[in-house]
Amino acid sequence: MPKMKTKSSAKKRFKVTGTGKVVAAQAGKRHGMIKRTTKFIRNARGTTTLSEQDAKIVKTYMPYDR
Repeated sequence: MPKMKTKSSAKKRFKVTGTGKVVAAQAGKRHGMIKRTTKFIRNARGTTTLSEQDAKIVKTYMPYDR
């Protein structure tokens, strides 16, 4: 069997924790910060864990990162 390929876009954007959860950067912070509320900007700092459904999709892109 040949090796399975990892999606390059996924390995740059996501990381799998030790417990198997998928961590990603918060969405909606690239541009247009003037129209966003201060509360939104504050809450969107750092990273967040993806939902179970989204994590399942991302894990198929990274077969060896489990």
